[in-house]
Amino acid sequence: MGNPTPVGGGMARLPSQGVGWYRRKLSVTAEDKGKVTYLDIDGAMSYAVVWLNGHLVGGWPYGYNSFRLDLTPYLKPGDDNQLAIRLDNPLNSSRWYPGGGIYRNVWLTKVERVHIAHWGTYITTKDVSADAATIELAVQVESKGNATQQVEVATDVHVYDAKAGKRGEKVAEFPRSSLSLSGGKQSTNGSISINGPRLWGPPPAQKPNLYVAVTRLFRKGSAAPIDTYETRFGIRSFTYSGDNGLLVNGDRVQIQGVNQHCHDLGALGSAWNTRAAERQLEALRELGVNAIRMAHNPPAPELLELTDRMGFVVMDEIFDCWERQKTVNDFHLIFPEWHEADLRSFLRRDRNHASIYAWSIGNEVGEQTCCGDRGYQIGRMLNDIVKEEDPTRPVTASMNTAKPNMTFPVALDMISLNYQGEGIRDTPQYSFTNGTKTPPQYKPFHEKFPDKLIATTESAAALSSRGTYLFPVTSLNSAPVNDSNGGGNSALYYVNAYELHTTNFGSAADKVFAAQDSNPFVAGEFVWTGWDYLGEPDPYYDTRSSYFGIIDLAGFPKDRYYLYQSRWRPDLKIAHILPHWNWPDRVGLVTPVHVFTNGNEAELFVNGVSQGRKTLAQLEYRFRWDDVVYEPGEVKVVTYKDGEEWATSTVRTFGAAAALRLTADRARIANDGTDLSFISLEIVDSNGDLVRNANDAIKFSISGPGEIVATDNGFEADFTRFQSKERNAFNGLALAIVKAKKGSSGPMTVTAKANGFSDASVVVIAQ
Repeated sequence: MGNPTPVGGGMARLPSQGVGWYRRKLSVTAEDKGKVTYLDIDGAMSYAVVWLNGHLVGGWPYGYNSFRLDLTPYLKPGDDNQLAIRLDNPLNSSRWYPGGGIYRNVWLTKVERVHIAHWGTYITTKDVSADAATIELAVQVESKGNATQQVEVATDVHVYDAKAGKRGEKVAEFPRSSLSLSGGKQSTNGSISINGPRLWGPPPAQKPNLYVAVTRLFRKGSAAPIDTYETRFGIRSFTYSGDNGLLVNGDRVQIQGVNQHCHDLGALGSAWNTRAAERQLEALRELGVNAIRMAHNPPAPELLELTDRMGFVVMDEIFDCWERQKTVNDFHLIFPEWHEADLRSFLRRDRNHASIYAWSIGNEVGEQTCCGDRGYQIGRMLNDIVKEEDPTRPVTASMNTAKPNMTFPVALDMISLNYQGEGIRDTPQYSFTNGTKTPPQYKPFHEKFPDKLIATTESAAALSSRGTYLFPVTSLNSAPVNDSNGGGNSALYYVNAYELHTTNFGSAADKVFAAQDSNPFVAGEFVWTGWDYLGEPDPYYDTRSSYFGIIDLAGFPKDRYYLYQSRWRPDLKIAHILPHWNWPDRVGLVTPVHVFTNGNEAELFVNGVSQGRKTLAQLEYRFRWDDVVYEPGEVKVVTYKDGEEWATSTVRTFGAAAALRLTADRARIANDGTDLSFISLEIVDSNGDLVRNANDAIKFSISGPGEIVATDNGFEADFTRFQSKERNAFNGLALAIVKAKKGSSGPMTVTAKANGFSDASVVVIAQ
C-alpha cells in the first residue's frame, strides 16, 4: 500500500501542510467611496494574513474560526485593488485531517459608515409556553465616523419558511429605538411577547419551527433604511436537570447523539458543501439521531443553519486543547494570546442558533488532571467569558480522566464524560489488556454534582470495516482489536464487522446502552462517531481514515447502524441479520449469527430449520446464535414484540456477480455549481442481491452538462485519489459524486463500467 505523503495517519496521509497564497483583483466602483467594505472569512486554514494594495490589513491564526477585517482604509474606489491572502498550515496542526486553504465561504460586505455591527444582533427567548413567549433583542450599531449620527432601529418578526428559504408572514414588531453615535459601537435593547408561538424542538415529537427578525437601520427622519440585517431564531426553552436530563419546551429529550468531525466531508475533503453536509444529516436523522456534537472546532455557519432547520440539538465546541499540547503545532501555541478573541468570535457568530443547547470550551484537555488547579482556573476563566456573551446556555468540557473529587468539573455547568461513564475495560476478563481501566463514573459524578446534567459526550469508539466478518467471533463485549481474537486482520487493514470490538478506551454499543439504562438520570450520549472521517485511523496507523463511524466515509451504513436504529427508532420495525451468508470455506464450521432488532423475542432459521427462539434478557441488546453451523442457503429471522410477530429478515447465499446497478440519491439537482448528486454503485447477482464480497474495478464516466467530482468506496485503507474516476468497489459498493456545470441544464448520464459486466447508467437532470 505504501505511504504516498510524509503526512502521518492522524492527518489522513493527505498533503495539507505548507504555505499557500490567494490573489485576486477587486473592482470597487467610485460610488462606493464613503462606504465601509469588510472582508468576512468563514474559515481559512490557517494563520491567515491579508494584504490589500500592499498594505497589511490583518489576520487570524485559528483556521477553524470565522473573522472580519476592514478593507476600507486601503481600498481605492473606482480603481482595481489587489487583494492577497497568505495561509500557512503547519504539519501536525490537528489530530485529524485539517485540509488547507480557504475552505469555507468568503464575503465582501459593503455598508454605510453607520451600520449594524458584525454579528450585531442577539436574540433570546424566555417564559416560553404554547400560549406565549417573551422575545428579547439586543442590536449593536457601529459608526466608523467621528461626526454624531442620529439613527433609529426597527425590527419586525416574521415566520421563517424553511422549505422556501424565505420569510413569511409578519407576526410582531419591536418598538422603534433611537441612538446617537459619534464613532464606536452602541447597543439598544427591546422586548416583546408573541402569543401562540410556533415552538422549535427536535422531531419526531416536536417541530423545528423558525422565525426571522428583520432589523432595519434608519437615519433619523428618513424612511429609507441604510442597513438591513436578518437573524433567524427559534422560540424554545431548554431546561437542564441532574435527574431528568435535557428538557426541550418542558419535555424530556433523551440525547441520541453522534459526534461529527464537522470539518471534513469525506471524499470532498474539508471544502464546505451544503448538500454534502445535508446528506450526512439526512442519514443520521433516518438512523434516529437527534443531537450533534461539533467535534472539536467551530463548524461552518451553514451547518448550524441545517441543524436549526432539521431540528437537531447541538453541542457547539471550540477548542481541542488549551495550554497543553496534543500535537506540536496545535492551538496550544496561540492559546494565551488568542483564546479570548476566538471564544468571543465563536459565541457571537453562533449564539442566535435555535439548535445550540450548550457550549463546549474544551475536549479532553490535558489540564483536567495535571498542573494542580490550572484546569479549574482556565475553565472558570473561559466559562466567565461565555457568560458575558451568552448567559442563557450552560458551559461544559468533555472529561476522559477527571474524576468527581477533582476541581476541574467544579468549573463547569454540566458534566460531560468521554467513555468513563460506562467504565473502561473495568471487568476481570480485560485484565490482560494494556491502557486505561476505569470503573463506571456515572454514579460517582451524580452523587458529587446532583444538580448538574450528566451526559456522555463520547461513547463507544467502536471499530469496524463495513461488511468484513472475521473469525473466531469473540464472546466478549468491547474486545480489543487483534489478529488472534478475530478482531482484525492487520495485513489487510480490516476490523471485524460483528460490532464487538473497540479501541482500548472504548465500549461496544451494547455496554453503553446497559450503563445508561441502569442510570436513568443520564441525559444521553454522543457516539464516537456518526460517520467515518479523514484521519485518526485507529487501530491501523497506516490507513487514511477512521473506523469509528456508524456510517462509512462514503455514506454506506455499517451493521451497527441497525443496532443503534433498533434502539433509537421505536417507530420502525427492524430486524437485521449479520453476517452475510457466503462462506464456501466454512461449510460445516461454526459461523455465529447475530440479529439487531427492536423486538424482544426472535427465532432464527437456517434453510427452514429452527436454531432456537430466544428472549432478550434485561440489559441485552442483540440476539446471538453463536453455535450455528454454516451451510449455504437461506438464513431467516422472525422477531416478536410482546408476543406478537414484529419484523422478519432474510439473508441468502448470493450468486456470482452478474450486473452493476446505479442509484442516484436525487433525480434532479440545481445547476449552481455546488449542488451534488451522490450515486451509489452496487454489484449484484442474477437475482438482484448485493454481492457483498465483490471488489471489482469500476470506471465511472459522465456525459452531458456535468462532472464527476469524487469517488469513494468506504474502505479505510484505499489510497486511490478521491478525484479518480476509477476505483475498486468495496464489499459490493462504491460511490460517485456528481455536480452540474454552473449555468448548464439538461440530462447528465453517469455510466459505470467493469470487466465482465454490461454497462450501467443513471440519469440526473441539471436545472
